[in-house]
Amino acid sequence: MIQGGDPDSKTAKPGQQLGGGDLGYTVPAEFNASLIHKKGALAAARTGDEGNPKKASSASQFYIVEGKTYPAGSLPAKYTDAQKKIYETLGGVPFLDGNYTVYGEITEGLDIIDKIANVERDRGDRPKKDIKMTVKLVE
Repeated sequence: MIQGGDPDSKTAKPGQQLGGGDLGYTVPAEFNASLIHKKGALAAARTGDEGNPKKASSASQFYIVEGKTYPAGSLPAKYTDAQKKIYETLGGVPFLDGNYTVYGEITEGLDIIDKIANVERDRGDRPKKDIKMTVKLVE
């Protein structure tokens, strides 16, 4: 995963742990079986199930799915043939489906995901050199 949207990141010092900032509210979960955690999916981050049984989403934090490919026949029957093909060829993280809200996807430049995922990171998994992400909404 490539995570962003922590409001504390705007003023974070190098090496500062990120991922805990919030806006003081959450957004209700919205699960849609047609929106899966394929490579390039854009989804809402959230706190864990124990303190968040309704799986409410962060108001600001999000992640981009990197994932891996899965062998044919290894995915449960709940997936359509088209979704299985996506996980077999493009990849993703199917165990997140139905647990985190997917609300968008990267439509161009999937290779950038790999470039970001391969940068040098510190012990907290934060890139040693900040990477700024911008989003363009397309309907």
